[in-house]
Order: sequence, then structure tokens, then C-alpha cells
Amino acid sequence: MTHDAPPGSHPPGFPLSPHPGAALPGAPAGAFAETLAEPSARLRRVRERRPARAVAALVCVVLGLGLIGGAVAGSWLVDDPAASPASPSRYADVRALWHSVPVDTLFPRTIKGEGAGPGGADRVWTRVAVAPDGPCAGAFDPLLLKALRPVGCLRVLRATYTDATASGVTTVGMVVTEADRSAMVDLSRRFSQEDLDERADLMPRTYPVPGTVAAGFGDRQRASWTVRVLTDAPVVVFAVSGFADGRPVAEPVPAAEATVPGETSAAAQAGLGHEARGIADRVEGALRESATSPERPE
Repeated sequence: MTHDAPPGSHPPGFPLSPHPGAALPGAPAGAFAETLAEPSARLRRVRERRPARAVAALVCVVLGLGLIGGAVAGSWLVDDPAASPASPSRYADVRALWHSVPVDTLFPRTIKGEGAGPGGADRVWTRVAVAPDGPCAGAFDPLLLKALRPVGCLRVLRATYTDATASGVTTVGMVVTEADRSAMVDLSRRFSQEDLDERADLMPRTYPVPGTVAAGFGDRQRASWTVRVLTDAPVVVFAVSGFADGRPVAEPVPAAEATVPGETSAAAQAGLGHEARGIADRVEGALRESATSPERPE
């Protein structure tokens, strides 16, 4: 795997601008049918229509269509296994996003995390570099690879960020899987029931970048992490954080634990759990926004 050129540059094979790709289908077309029953055959004078009533009727129709459209889009904005299943074509559309959406959309140059730090403090993260897209083998340890095997791995996308003080670094990424919704739900359930997302031997690997603040960010520097198996998209979102000075961490702590108030681990006190969780939240949000955006490249 090759590394990025200097910060801000973009790797080959990870487009800077959109190119043709499948568009997400919109809300299902439909019309409100109204049947008027008239028991009497007697002719009667038709009253003049009142503009106010016509406007009110139009507003009701528009609101009704809006609610339907919102419900459809909502299945992509909320990761809920109980929600209406996404169609196979919609899953395929999201699976194609990685090569049809600009890299700056999925991994913004700057990420603002309002209230994302310890105690609700604001955070700002700057992108150090974006890794060339590649296979799972280069991004995960063998045990995590084994855990993800049931959903397959089409591509891994990764980027590394640093905080405003350049004291912490975080690699965030997405696994684009080959699975359908049923397989993603099964894997999500397994991760939850077996606490696989809290096992230190299932941490994602870092993406160190020579010549940058993340140059010393290797496996031994991993301090906190999060792994999320989405059920409304064929994607696994992950993030792993550590100290920018290259110090090793003997006992990494999952972000779910490191963000608990009063936690005394080094990762928690340095806010590294908040870093991993906050950046993962916003990258996941960018993915969902891209999947539902009406302006997504056709």
C-alpha cells in the first residue's frame, strides 16, 4: 500500500470529482385517489369553488407527499434494524458511492465537532491524508478480518485526522461490504451480543503518514476505537485514535468506555475516545447525507 503525498494531496484511484454512477431512487411515485359517492341521481347546482379551500387541499396533498418522502429517506438517516428494509437496488446504489462521490465529501478536509469533546467541548479535526482505497487485508488485523468475513469486503476507504492541538491522531474509515441487509443485520447483532466492538484484539489498524504529525501512529499507538456495523447500508464504519507523539499504549480502551464521565484511563483523560467516536459520527453522517442527497451525481 502506498501512502499519500504531502497533506492535502489526493491518491490516485480516489476521485476528486464525481463521475457517472447509479443514482439513488427517489420516493415511490403515488397519487391520492379520492372516491366520491353520490346516492342521488338528481342534478343539482354546482357551487362555486372557494380559493381558500383549494389552497388548503393543495397544502394537504403537498404535506402528505412530504411525509411519505420523509419516511422513505428516514430509513437511511436512522440505522434501525426494525425499519422498513432497503431494496436490493438501493443497497447497490450505496455500495457504489465510494467511486462516485468526491473524497472531500466522504472525508472532509476539516471536521467540526460541536460538543463532541469531553464535557461537551467543541472539537475541530483537520485531515492529514487520505489512503488509497484498497482491500481489507491491509486495514485490519487477522481476527477482525475473520469477524467481517461473513459480509465480504469490496473496498476499504481510510483517512487520518489530527485535532486542533496536534496532540492526537485518528484514522477513520469505511468497509464497503458485499452483503445484503439480512447479512448486515446478522453481523450487527453478533457484534452487539458478543461485544466484539469492545475487544482490543479486534481493533482496526491505523493509517500512519510519513512526514506528518501521524508519522508515528502505528499498531502500538492505538489507544481507543469504535467499530459500527450499519444495517441500513452495506457499510462498516470504524475509527481508531492515539497520541500524536508516538507513545505506545499498553491498555487500549474502546470509545464506548473511554467516553464515560469519570473514566481514568489514559485514553479517556486525553479525550481519545471522544476523538474516535466524534470523527466516526461525522463521517458516518457524511455517508448518509451522500446517500440521500438529491444532488448526488447521476
